[in-house]
Amino acid sequence: MSRDDSSRGKKASGRQGGNFKKKSYARGNAPIKKNVTPNKPSDPNSIRLNKYVANSGVCSRRDADIYIAAGNVTVNGKPITEMGYKVKLTDEVKFDGQLLNPVKKEYVLLNKPKDFVTTIRDEKGKRHVSGLISSASKSKLLPVDKLEKEDTGLLLFTNDGSMTKILKSPINGMRKIYHVVLDVELRSADLKKIQEGVVVDEKPVRVQDISYIADAPKREVGIEIYSSRNKIVKRLFETLGYNIQRLDRVVYGGLTKKDLPRGHWRYLTQQEIINLKMIK
Repeated sequence: MSRDDSSRGKKASGRQGGNFKKKSYARGNAPIKKNVTPNKPSDPNSIRLNKYVANSGVCSRRDADIYIAAGNVTVNGKPITEMGYKVKLTDEVKFDGQLLNPVKKEYVLLNKPKDFVTTIRDEKGKRHVSGLISSASKSKLLPVDKLEKEDTGLLLFTNDGSMTKILKSPINGMRKIYHVVLDVELRSADLKKIQEGVVVDEKPVRVQDISYIADAPKREVGIEIYSSRNKIVKRLFETLGYNIQRLDRVVYGGLTKKDLPRGHWRYLTQQEIINLKMIK
């Protein structure tokens, strides 16, 4: 049987002289491309009204839609009930007559490593804790309180000025626990003095509890304190003749270092935020 006989009945390609031809897009046969209108870039100076209300801390976006539909929200003095309405950041937005701030409140907890400063002023050549949380927010987050450069442990950052004011108030005395390493062993008599109350700068220091760290030298102690006075733990031990070699804040309010390695940060949960706001 010849080659011609064997290929008989089969469709040959165009190159072989058969009637099968591939589609060609030459000479105007290319598929027609649809004209796609590019999306307009969003205006960074405008924001949806429900997001504006939610960012102010009044409620969730879903609830904001309900309040907007009910006429509870005004923009520049006029009630707005339109869903998806956008406002400018310069607009005056009120909820039930109360002026709103559209900046979203954010809360970040850092496990501070050694050799980072917390002071706001610019200190040349010194690493600042703000660099460790730079990816956490576009807003400027500030530490609620301070830890010395050589100190480590929990440090809370936020742009919520009202919460910062509450937590820093000496009246509130938020709960803090520190792991302290002294230069020499803490005498049991001095431990008892601290339990009973030590006066620093003519003011008594409120210490909830103090004890030696289990299975460690007696120069390592844990101290639970409610004072918001600056450097109070260091000054407390210095009053009794001790120097602190290492200080680590392991509890701040109800916040702990669990699952938070040194130098790492995390956002607070909604429940943690609620708990902090309940401190009075």
